[in-house]
Order: sequence, then structure tokens, then C-alpha cells
Amino acid sequence: MMKRKPQSSRSVPATAWFARLVLSGILCSSVVIALPPRAAAFELFGFRFFGKEEDEDADIVDPLNYTVSIEVAGGDAELTEALNNASLLVADAERPVSGSLGLLTKARSDRQRLVAALYEQARYDGIVRILIAGKSIDTLPPDAEFGAGPVPVTISVDPGAVFRLGRVQLQGDAAGLAPQEFGLVSGGDAGSNRVLRAEADIVRRLKEGGRPLAAVTSREIVADHNTMTLDVSLTVAAGPVAGYGPTTVKGTEAVDRDFTAYMAGLEPGRRYSPKDIDDARERLVGLGVFNSVAVTEADALDAAGQIPIDVTVSERKQRFYGVGATLSNTEGLGLEGYWGHRNLFGKAEKLRIEGSIGRIGDAEGVDKLNYNAGIMFEKPGVVGPASKFFTSLRSVYEHPDAYDRFSVKASTGLAYEISKTQSVSGELAVDYSRITDAFVDDREYLIVSTPLQYIFDNRDNRLNPTKGFRALAYVEPAYDTIGGTTFVKMRGEGSAYQALDSGGRFVIAGRAVLGSIVGAGVEDIPADRRFYAGGGGSVRGYAYQGIGPKDSDGTPTGGLSLAEGSLELRYAVNETFGVVPFVDVGTVSLDEFPDFSDMKAGAGVGIRYITPFGPLRVDAAIPLNPGPDDPDFGIYAGVGQAF
Repeated sequence: MMKRKPQSSRSVPATAWFARLVLSGILCSSVVIALPPRAAAFELFGFRFFGKEEDEDADIVDPLNYTVSIEVAGGDAELTEALNNASLLVADAERPVSGSLGLLTKARSDRQRLVAALYEQARYDGIVRILIAGKSIDTLPPDAEFGAGPVPVTISVDPGAVFRLGRVQLQGDAAGLAPQEFGLVSGGDAGSNRVLRAEADIVRRLKEGGRPLAAVTSREIVADHNTMTLDVSLTVAAGPVAGYGPTTVKGTEAVDRDFTAYMAGLEPGRRYSPKDIDDARERLVGLGVFNSVAVTEADALDAAGQIPIDVTVSERKQRFYGVGATLSNTEGLGLEGYWGHRNLFGKAEKLRIEGSIGRIGDAEGVDKLNYNAGIMFEKPGVVGPASKFFTSLRSVYEHPDAYDRFSVKASTGLAYEISKTQSVSGELAVDYSRITDAFVDDREYLIVSTPLQYIFDNRDNRLNPTKGFRALAYVEPAYDTIGGTTFVKMRGEGSAYQALDSGGRFVIAGRAVLGSIVGAGVEDIPADRRFYAGGGGSVRGYAYQGIGPKDSDGTPTGGLSLAEGSLELRYAVNETFGVVPFVDVGTVSLDEFPDFSDMKAGAGVGIRYITPFGPLRVDAAIPLNPGPDDPDFGIYAGVGQAF
């Protein structure tokens, strides 16, 4: 006989929604009231979100205010913006300087910055004039006094002509290289950044041959004002081929020094490669115990003809904690908190304890809230610097519409980074659970499984990518020792990102997911391991688990297969805010493979507030082909992009 879990309504009455808004307002007001009267600013991760800079200005001696304007001949908007961005006088116009001497010093430094900005635009005959109170800084004595502020500062720029590259020569050990391979093409871009990037690329090319001491030994750069061309001549010495010498570590206190050298992974005697140096730095940063990491080669080979390596680090605080929240009109409020230690035994071992409560305001009572608690331990470098051992113990007590579940799960495994873009992991997991759903009442399971996972990820930014691709392949063979059921769960996921313009303001992002469970019928698979769709991380506009098969009373049963897709156009209005229209589709089937016969679609628009720790996200969506039990709309809030 089919068992049925009582279903809670996902349609939120207007009065209940209004009550939640009032409650949120009270909570926010409480935070404000709790602040001391003088706490006008609030900083997070070193970034100031509100308030003024008075405290920072308190140590300025003899403060003097000024006004500043930049006039650029020719009215080139892009150049004017670049010069404004380069000017510290403009950037700090709201802050006073330390007297007349401070203003004069800042103006002279600013001229150098503005000339450098002109060079970046390949304008080598530009002229920058700065007047303070109507007088040129070239004629003002060091002890000039400007009286009471605000003092007018006028910057006038004659940018001159745009130069092009003229004659280009590579000499010394770089004589056999083609300049055009590095962007140095006669008649091409002559900006200073282009020339400097070419220098760095040429040196790196030689270093990739195992020559750590490769360097530019001389450069001759001549701007010909008659022909408006820039002639470039570079002489490069490659130096000898060498392997790695000893790795010396500086800056460690709580973290073991020898372990830090080991995790750099630069084995003595192995042939030098600049890629190894990059990988070593990223690996050490990835340990999570250092604020900064510098990996540099010595200036000379040692007596054995090898190149010594210096690693300089600064450590982070060992303990950390945090809180988070998600909010949705279809899933209620979720709260989570965690505490952790980054360096438990001195070798970057990580301990994390976390807990969460979900469906606040959406569940029918406290006993219907979702609870989750866990403890996790990680130890890097167990079988080489690219490896990581992990183990965890987690308990879950949850009540989504599809089922009621209590579970205790223990797992242990190993993850290995094949390269910067590829990683694999495998684990052994034991999961005891007790579940009531549409098919069973209070049934016990004891699942032993071996989850295996492969990830490819070459995105340029994991918090807010503008290009790249991420693919995940997951397979989990499992056996229920109580019921005698054997099954295999498989899931594949891919997401791609591509900027439509050079500045990355328009980014098209897509995601596709396929999943299948084989080996057993849907009623023999534990309810929490079946596939569901709908909600903020799936098809927006629908309730959590709201898409897929249901019993005669409308309770979701889950399915044996899943197909989902999403398409977003991410538009950055400015550096802080973004707008994201999107479309999601998804289906869940009782068959082992999706039949796409009942595809659900949702569409909407979201806003993004860009922060140093990722975008803050709010999405609003409507179901395009809703059923009778589906909500009219969905609103979702969280941290990070939807995918």
C-alpha cells in the first residue's frame, strides 16, 4: 500500500509574507540599534560599506582641502577616463592633504602617474601641466604656502599623437624568436603595457626551456617624434639550464616550515619550469593558512648548479567562524553557522563544525524545520602535495514535501589534483537513515557506497566567471545492507561562460545536468537519493522538489532520472551592480533515463551586488507552464551566482 507523507502548502498567503517582511525589518532594525552611537561605518574583509573616513583622516597634520579638475585636449572620452582613474588627486579629492607641502608633493607625484598613463595609451609626446592656485608646480618653491582651502588645482593635458611600433629587434639569446609572436608588430600597438608584456612573455618563453636566470640584459626604446613611431630593441640572456635546489621558507610561525616546503612540491634536482613556480604558489595559497605567498628563484645558481627557491609567507588567523542565510518565498528562511580551525596540528589540517536550520516561516511547526549538523576534517599532502585526505560525520533531520528523514552519515576519502584544471576524488561512505515518504512508512536503510567524482574547471574566476568551462562527472555504487538493494547513481553536469565584449560586461552563461539511477525500482531507492527538481538551485519559479512525479495526493515521489538546463545573460551595469535575465528548464522521470515528456520551464530576472567574497544574489521567477499546485512566483536570495 502506498504511504503518504502529509504535504505542506508552498503557496504563501499575503498576510504571512507581509509578516515575514515585518520580522525581517525588526531584525535589521535590531542590528542597527545594537551599534554604538559612533559606529557609523561597517567593514567586512577590509572593505568599508557605509560611513565616512573621518577616523582615517584624524592623523593628517595641518589638513588642507583642495578641488581638482582635469582638462584633456581633444575630448577623447576613453583617454579622459583613463587619466581620471590614474590621478590620485582626483581619487583623494574628498580627503585633505597634510598642508601646502603635502599638496605640492602629491601634485608632482600625480604628474608622473599621468605621464605614465599617457605612455600606456602610446602617447609619447603628451604634455601634463598642473597649476596650484593658478601657479605651475614647476615654478613653485618647496616651501610655497597656499593659504586656507579649498585650494584650486587644475590639470591640463595635451595628449599628443598616438605612436605606432616602428623597428623591432630581439637580440642575444632571443634573436631566434619572432617578435610578432609576442605582439610586437611594426605598425602595431606601441603602448607601454604592450612592450612590458612582450618583455615578460619573451623571458618566460626562455624560462620554459628550464633556464631560471633568463632576463632582459639591455633595452633600447626610442620614440621618434618625426615619424610618430616607437623603436624597440631588446637583448635577452637565457642563462644555463638548471634544476631546483633547496627550498627555503620564511614567515611561518604556527605552520610547520618543512611541511610548507614539502607542499611547494619543488623537488630538488627536477628541471626548472616557471609553471611549477606558479603551481607551487597556488597550492600553498589553497591550503587556506596563508594571507600571502611569494615563490621566487634565487639570483644565482648554487655550487651544485641548481637554482635555490625562496618561499615567503604570512599566516592567517588559525580560527574562523561565520554565518549565512538564504531566503525564498517558496522555501522560507534558512540560517547556517560554522566554526573552524585552519591549522589544527601545525600542518594545515582543517577542522570545521557547522550547523543549519531551514524552512523557517515555511514549515508548519518547529518539528517540521530542517536541521543539519556536521563535523569535517581535512589533511593535505598525505600522498604527495597534490593530495588531500578528508573525513566527516553528519546528521540530518529534514522535512521537505517529498519525505521525512533522519540520517547519520560517516565518510572518508581522498582527493587528488591532477592539474590546475582537473581533480578526482573517491570515498567510502556509510549512511544510516529512517525515512517516511509516499511509498514507505518509517523504513530503515543502511547504505554502504563508494562515491567517485571527476571535475574539470578552467573558469577564469570561480566566484564570478566571464569565460571558461566546468564539468562534473559523479558515480556512486551503493548497497542497502538492510533491504538488500543494489543501485548506482550517476550525475553529469556542465556549465560554460563566455563574455560577449572585451570588458566582460555582458556574459552568457549556460548549465546542463543529466542524472540517472540504475539497478532498482524507484520505491526501493531511499527517498533522499532520488532525483528532484525545482527551487533556487534548480528550476527557479517552482517550489523546492516541486517538479517531477507525484502521488494521487500531490506529494512528490522523486524519480530515477533528471534533466535540467539554464541560460543566463549576466549584464554588469557597473562595478557594483548587475542584472541577470534567465530561463530554466527541468524534468524528473520515473524511468532510468529522462524521456523529456513533461518539461517544466521558469523564467525571470535577478540582480547582483558584487562584493569581494562573491555576488549577492536575488532572483525573481515565474513558472511558464505551472501545474495546479505550483506557486505563482518564486523569490530567492543567496551568495554567489546561481551556477
